[in-house]
Parts: sequence; structure tokens; C-alpha cells
Amino acid sequence: MAHSLSFLRCSPALLAVLMLAGCSSNDDPPPPQPVPPPTPQPSPERGALMDDAPPVVVTYTPDQMLDLMGQTDVGRSLVELAYRPQCTVNVHQLRYYTEAPDASIQPASGALMVPSGDDPVCNGERPVVLYAHGTSTKRDYNIAMLTNADGDENAEAILIAAAFAAHGYVVVAPNYLGYDSSTLDYHPYLNADQQSKDMIDALTGARSALPLSTAANTTAAPGVLITGYSQGGHVAMATHRAMEALGETVTASAPMSGPYAMSAFADAIFAGQVSAGSVDNLTLVMNSYQRAYGDLYTQVSEAINAPYAAQIESLLPSTRSMGDIRSDGLLPDDQIFDSTPPAPEYADITPATDPGSTLFTQLYARGFGTEPLITNSYRLAYLQDRDIAPDGGFPLVTDGLPPANPAHPLRVALKLNDLRNWVPNAPVLLCAGHADPTVYYRNTELMEAYWTANPPANGFTVLNIDSSGSGDDPYSRERQVFQAVKDLVRAEAVIGGADDNGDEAVAEVYHAALVSAFCLSSAKRFFDQQ
Repeated sequence: MAHSLSFLRCSPALLAVLMLAGCSSNDDPPPPQPVPPPTPQPSPERGALMDDAPPVVVTYTPDQMLDLMGQTDVGRSLVELAYRPQCTVNVHQLRYYTEAPDASIQPASGALMVPSGDDPVCNGERPVVLYAHGTSTKRDYNIAMLTNADGDENAEAILIAAAFAAHGYVVVAPNYLGYDSSTLDYHPYLNADQQSKDMIDALTGARSALPLSTAANTTAAPGVLITGYSQGGHVAMATHRAMEALGETVTASAPMSGPYAMSAFADAIFAGQVSAGSVDNLTLVMNSYQRAYGDLYTQVSEAINAPYAAQIESLLPSTRSMGDIRSDGLLPDDQIFDSTPPAPEYADITPATDPGSTLFTQLYARGFGTEPLITNSYRLAYLQDRDIAPDGGFPLVTDGLPPANPAHPLRVALKLNDLRNWVPNAPVLLCAGHADPTVYYRNTELMEAYWTANPPANGFTVLNIDSSGSGDDPYSRERQVFQAVKDLVRAEAVIGGADDNGDEAVAEVYHAALVSAFCLSSAKRFFDQQ
């Protein structure tokens, strides 16, 4: 038996050869087979869709869109301006990939609004509007939701659907990273490079998604029309600049009420001219730039005072309401700076005053107090750098350009995102209101001065919507209705007991409702002519 077993064993001399021939007993396990490495999954590309087809969120007929618009004074006024919807609007949820400031590829979302209907303007090859929305503090913000489950309206989304999609434009509107289904844990607020990439990638995704939408007879015309409001005005201009730098065709753009001159605007705020909403806006912008550039401060307590420093870097955008955030002491209402001057030489701008406007003097004063957001030492360092390297547009207008060599890290970041450094090829309309308490009209004036000194090949138009126009002014109707609605707001405030001729009531709705609606109407009129 032993002899027979030895016969089954392989000879040591022939081990290598017999192993190749499979020498073994029937009881031996088979040799292990190598496990092939997993097939690497390709990284998603910028602009690639996350869905086979963009799901429909909601569809509005022209009559339903008219009902939505008719629920506000501004909406009814737009109807008077011949914005009676012509097309059914199919709102799709767009999900795509874009690039974050750290170069990682991230999921993003937005809206694709597609017109349809029997009217020739509603189908066939249609122009594309790429829209950038204004500032939101809501983490779940989704511009594809014109109304939410509680029936609350997204006024901005309704306006762009009514003005553009219901009149035969395909609308692409990203939510931006940090909102809706995005997994990025912050929003790259007013980061010109990243936000222009987000816009471009949303457009790429939308062009792929359009043939898969519910309106198969609607196709995208070549080129793109770019617009946006407030934060979105800055994003729209940055996107126009980026697309032309890439050699892509921009048909025209209409940035509206944007903080284009970032350095000058922030210098004015730190110099005591505190704008409405500065607490929320500066919280978003400082977190954005700290995440992108990493050097605004070493410890957050260097810049942000103790009551707020602990949670400030993860606070906005939030799933909580701003009322709850403030009631819990996580942000002040308006106090951004200390009412004690950071040094004696800055007493006259703590706060600043406006000799021409009691309303703006009061606005500036609300930005100062005993429990401010920004530390006095951080404001002092900022102001000292401003004195050494002044912006050419504030406080004095010299060359109108950003500071040549700022050293303070926040001012360096602001200059990097300032848009006074390019000249467009495509036509541009800049629309804003001169009395805006949130994004100062100075931003538009400085861009106008820069382009006047460096004329664009196809020209540009500046529209102060809060002014009278001549008889041949193509935007005279928008200006007239703007004044009528503003007068209505003022009259209602006086009837309600206001003793300031309704100035405060007008200021409260000036940026968010009045200028936004009538500049949007003007942008649509401008695009109709391209």
C-alpha cells in the first residue's frame, strides 16, 4: 500500500515539469486560481449626466403659469408687460457632475425647463438661456421646485419660467454645489472659477438631456444666452468670461445687480458702508474662500468673534431657518462690526454716514454693535491693508481697477474673484437699480467705467431700471412699470402708518423683488433682439 502511494507522489527531480502537467493525487485540492483585479470604474466626467433621462418635476400649462404669476403685484405687472405665457413649461430635474475647488468631481443638480406646445415659438430649434440664481441660505434649495410641498413659492424660479421658458426659451439653471442633492459640505460662494465651471457643466449636461426630455420636438439652438441676478449676476459674468476664454460661443449675456467689483464692494463694507444682508453674505464668502484658498485665517477665532466662531464654518447654507439660527445665537441679526473703532483713526467710519441719504446712514448703523460677527483685530488689519493698497474704485475713483498688490488674505481672495479684468466679445446688458441697499450700484458703475475705457467689440448697455428713459428707449416700459410698482409699495406703507414716506418699505423689497423682476424683463427683451 505504501509502495502504491509512493507511485502517486511526484518525483522531486521532475517536480517542475510534473506540476506543469498537473501531477497530483485525486485528493489534493486544485491549485488556486489568480483573482483578476477589479475593473477600474472610470471617473465621472464634468458635465456627464447622472440619470438616463432627466425626470419631470412638474408641468405648467400657460394658464397655470398665469395663475402663479397673478398671485403677486410684481407677477401681475409682468403680465401687463405682455408676459402672458405662450408655451407649456416642462420642468425637469437635471443631475450632472461638476468640479469642486479642490478639483474633485462632485454630483450637482439644477433645473432644465423645456417649452412645448403647438405655437411655433414653443417647439423646434429654440434659444438656450443659462441662468444663475441669487443667494440662498437654504441647504435644500432646488430651483426646479417652483413651489414646495407646503405651497410656498420660489419667486425667482417662477420668474425665469414665466419670462423665458413660457416664451419658447430652453432654460438651464444649476442649483450650485452645496445645495439640493450635492454632497459637498459647503457652497463655493462667489468663487468665480468654480461657479463658472458649474454653469458650463450644467449646460453640457442639459444639451445631453434635452433629446431625452418630454418635449422631443424641442432642440437647442447654437450658442447660449447667459443671465443671472445678485450672486447670479457675478456668476453670469464670470461664466461669460470663462466660456469666451475657452473659445465657446456666447450669443449675449445680461448680468443683473451682481457684485462684480468684489474688492471695491468689500472695501466699502469694511469701511463702514454695511449693506443689507452683509452678515449672511460675508459668512458664506469667508467660508468659501477659506475652503478654496486656506489662508484667510489660521484659527477661525482670529476673524470671527467667540459667540459665533464654533459653528460658523459649517453653518451656511443650512437646513434650518435663519430665524432659528439667529434665535439660537449662532449669527447676529445685522451687527457685522464692533461699535468701538478698531483704532482711533477709523472712528469716522464706525459706522460710516451718507450725507445724501438718511436711509443709508441708518442702514450702515445697523451693521455695528456690541456683539458683532467680525473681530476688531481682523477689521483693523483689513483697513490698514486697504490704506496701503487702495482699490482704484473706492473710496476714491482713480484708475477704477482692483488694488495692485493687496496683502491681507481676504483682499487677495477678493481681487482673485473681481471681474474688472476682461472685455467681452458678445453683446452685454448690465441692469441694476441705483438705490439698491444690498448690492451697491457702484458695482455696475465700475464695470461700466472699465468697459468704457476698454470698449468691447460688440458694445454693452447699462440700464438703471430705477430711472426715466427717453421715448425711444427700448426699456422705457420696464422703467415705467418699475416706478408704478415702487409707488404702490410706498403708498401701501404710508396707508399702513409708515412715517418715512414708505422709504423703508421700498428698501425692503428693492433688491429681492423690484429690481430682480424688471431687470429680468429687460434681459428677456434684450435677448429677443439677439
